[in-house]
Amino acid sequence: MWKDYSSGYVRNNRTSGLAVTIAAFISALLLSLLCGSFYNMWKYEIERLELEEGGWHSRIAGELNPEAIDAIQNFANVKEVVANQAGNGGGTVIDIYFTDISSVLEDMPRIAQAVGVSPDAVTYHHSLLAMYLVRDPSDPAPRMLFPLFLLITAFASFSLIVIIHNSFAVTMNARIHQFGIFSSIGATPRQIRACLLQEAAALCALPVIIGNLLGILLSMALVNLSNILLGSNVPGRHESDFGYHPLVLGLTLLVTVLTIWISAWLPARKLSRLTPLEAIKNVDELHLKRRKKSPILSCLFGTPGELAGNALKAQRKALRTASLSLVFSFLAFTMMQCFFSLSEISTRETYFERYLNVWDIYVTIKDAALDSFAETAEIQELPGAENAIVYQRAAAKRLVTEDEISEDMKSFGGFSHAAGNYVSQTDAGWLVNAPIVILDDASFLSYCGQIGASPRLDGAVVLNQIRDVTNPDFRHPDYMPYLKASGGAESAVSILRQYGNTEIKAEVPIVSYTEETPALREEYATLDYYELVHFLPVSLWEEIRGQIGGTEEDVLICVLAAENASLADLNALQDEISRLLSPKYSLESENRIQKQETNDLQMAGFKAILGGFCVLLAIIGIGNVFSNTMGFVRQRKREFARYMSVGLTPESIRKMFLIEASVLACRPVLFTLPPAVFAVWFMLRASYVDAGEFLAQTPFFPITVFLLAIWGTVALAYFLGWRQVRRINLAQVLRDDTMM
Repeated sequence: MWKDYSSGYVRNNRTSGLAVTIAAFISALLLSLLCGSFYNMWKYEIERLELEEGGWHSRIAGELNPEAIDAIQNFANVKEVVANQAGNGGGTVIDIYFTDISSVLEDMPRIAQAVGVSPDAVTYHHSLLAMYLVRDPSDPAPRMLFPLFLLITAFASFSLIVIIHNSFAVTMNARIHQFGIFSSIGATPRQIRACLLQEAAALCALPVIIGNLLGILLSMALVNLSNILLGSNVPGRHESDFGYHPLVLGLTLLVTVLTIWISAWLPARKLSRLTPLEAIKNVDELHLKRRKKSPILSCLFGTPGELAGNALKAQRKALRTASLSLVFSFLAFTMMQCFFSLSEISTRETYFERYLNVWDIYVTIKDAALDSFAETAEIQELPGAENAIVYQRAAAKRLVTEDEISEDMKSFGGFSHAAGNYVSQTDAGWLVNAPIVILDDASFLSYCGQIGASPRLDGAVVLNQIRDVTNPDFRHPDYMPYLKASGGAESAVSILRQYGNTEIKAEVPIVSYTEETPALREEYATLDYYELVHFLPVSLWEEIRGQIGGTEEDVLICVLAAENASLADLNALQDEISRLLSPKYSLESENRIQKQETNDLQMAGFKAILGGFCVLLAIIGIGNVFSNTMGFVRQRKREFARYMSVGLTPESIRKMFLIEASVLACRPVLFTLPPAVFAVWFMLRASYVDAGEFLAQTPFFPITVFLLAIWGTVALAYFLGWRQVRRINLAQVLRDDTMM
């Protein structure tokens, strides 16, 4: 049948298959772009994790003898075993790399048992394993990035199936009369189905190849664009190299071919099941199985409104994808814009505005200790640096007794709301975390003067405040005194205990209790509301370091530049600090103005990427609208001719088209407003942002532009359909039952 009929039909009727060809090209392009982009996102995320956290799959904490390490190395699935130091006093860890990552969770318990270590000493690189779809049930983090990629690809493929299916259905249904004749002279349903699928393959082969190649090029352009916009300006970000694995190409082609085959098979199967008499008699006219009234449309627009409502109900199944795609695209775009606006407000208030007069340059010196850092004075004397604080963090514990707790803290229940992983109750009181911030001596003396305390280097300043933990509003917390600031010898000293061994302790004199913090880019008591922060001078830390220990690996420098410093001024100061320290130390530095510009650029990039997917989703719906509007015009010619024969004017038919287009275009707004309003209300409530502040920055303009684009394209589709309808010949249409 292909040789005798289909090849000639495809060759001589190229226009009739144009819609199918275009649909196949768009599907291949979108799927290739989607798969290529997701593969490079997945590849970049793995590279980032390996650079920041290491490429190990599992690790064992603690010392192991050489025989145990050899036993691990000889395990069947183990690729490599590396012994590393965990950091300042952190001990030794054994990093294990596996050949087959999917069996890590099954192999590690056997390895631990073989070398005689406790299961508690085994940790897994959950974030890296999740990128290979290896999930540990004990991991509390959702880690949905890779599953989200797969879900979006599956959803896009399903949506494209429905769209191309409609394109094939419109093209095939136009030939029902022909295949009815073939069936009457002996063509079997299998032959008809095979003929239609062969035609689909012939029409789609070249568009699929071209669409896949163009999708690869576009995904490469997206990677290069992200490098141009962001590059390595973002701290911790590396430039991504475009990659495209042959398996990705194979998967893309497989998904595309399956999508197109299912789309062609569905209408071909339905068409092949028609009896010869049904096929020959078919007039391709849309009709309702059961007449329903459209009271709103008929009330507003009269008879044209009633007819338009019936037409929309008759096309409900065909237009389902268009309606859902347009609604979901507009809903997703609106939610995305509102979310990013809220995120920008939160970031500005809690970070950039909060620390505006605290830092301009922030330097992290890797693997250093403050007590041996000799460049403090040189940094503080740099021209252009108004203030520079060199500090380091350390961890400790402190016992808080019942007598020390302030009356204000007792008013909301004291430690009754504390989580067990932060606060431990003992017979003598409560053992709480006591983070230590070690300041250089000059900065500590300046801090003492700032809070009105006697400047001295033999004691600590205690941050004596705690938020009302019963008030969930983290943006506007109510602070109150933590401890009684006076009242005997117990308030004159603070007994700090080693974090890992609370039996080892050191007495630290208290210089002052305060609710004012030094000018550092630090947050206190954000997760653990009951931590008791101590600020110490480095000279005192040198005396108690042996008992307390627990310092972090890095030394930090918080530099505040002169007032109204420009980006060029900050860059020059940053370069000077780097010139001073880089020969001796490994360091990273941040620039406040540059960081804010990078943050704005990142937000714009996220909006562009997510907005692009919303646009693709809208294109799916708009493509379905064009396919149905242009394809069903031929089927509706008899319907319109009948209306005209009983007195309906062309102007009324034009009004019908206008009403149909308006209903279809307004659905996204009607279905988006309630969930969008509820979601924004929920986000405002969760983030405690004032509604008036959000409304002042609500992104009405991009949302309106997106909506107008949807309205315009839907209106264009129906206008083109109207142009075809208004040229019909009444007598010819009513005489020709086949509409061919």
